[in-house]
Amino acid sequence: MLRVKDPKQSVKFYEFLGMKQIRKLEFPENKFDLYFLAYDAPKSASTGNHWSDREGVVELTHNYGTEDDPNFKAANGNSEPGKGFGHLCVSVDNIQAACQRLEDAGYKFQKKLTDGRMKSIAFVLDPDGYWVEIIGQTPADKTENVKETDTGAYRMNHTMIRVKDHEASLNFYQDVMGMTLMRTAENASANFNLYFLGYGPKPSESGTAHKEGLLELTWNYGTEKDTNFKYHNGNDEPQGFGHIAVSVDDLDQACERFESKSVNWKKRLTDGRMRNVAFVLDPDGYWIEVGLAAFSTFSNCPED
Repeated sequence: MLRVKDPKQSVKFYEFLGMKQIRKLEFPENKFDLYFLAYDAPKSASTGNHWSDREGVVELTHNYGTEDDPNFKAANGNSEPGKGFGHLCVSVDNIQAACQRLEDAGYKFQKKLTDGRMKSIAFVLDPDGYWVEIIGQTPADKTENVKETDTGAYRMNHTMIRVKDHEASLNFYQDVMGMTLMRTAENASANFNLYFLGYGPKPSESGTAHKEGLLELTWNYGTEKDTNFKYHNGNDEPQGFGHIAVSVDDLDQACERFESKSVNWKKRLTDGRMRNVAFVLDPDGYWIEVGLAAFSTFSNCPED
């Protein structure tokens, strides 16, 4: 979940990236709305699925009035104070053509393909300054002469967060949340590693670019040894990123299992008025929303 200043501009951007608004929840009494966007083209990974039965969904939260507040600015997670969340990532069919299309539309880049040493990734900025990584589903050297791009082939590939202790985080997401480590990228020369986790079978040798809904953990060497080191969870000031979300088949049993794993809670099912959602805290204090999936046979999943 990302907090946004102007939902019209944000939805327009993500729709330009090929996503579709698959759900909207309005809470006028609490003065905020939620927008859910995902890929829904014929070639998409979860076409036609219920909003809760998808692996790559972007939730945007709009608090009424921010669009008219000249001083409002969401923290994008990549600068202090507020460093923690890093970016969303969209994988595309032909990366050069996809980036050119974004540039032609007037969107700004944090990093263009031609910048720096890494010529196979780019970072475009959404209207709030959140970074959206663009990666290719095909190696960049094989698409450099391709001029067309099909947004129907795009994937909401992953969300990246920085973690203090990679061992603690990997154990949590695998043992507690039930994810599988899909891929590891070690960058010893730059003193950091990347870990990609998700649900379902591990990908073949073709890699993870065609997957959706992965979680990327970035670990910078040495942070685990610093007792005073802490990443920002996005929900304390300055606010921006809010949480990731996991849907489960039986919410009561899932929360009982989390309790048996001695997790830290932000909100138990029994807390507050909303009894159909819980929030677990990961080792860095990031919030993980836990809700019921539409395919569950145990209780009712809220519909639009």
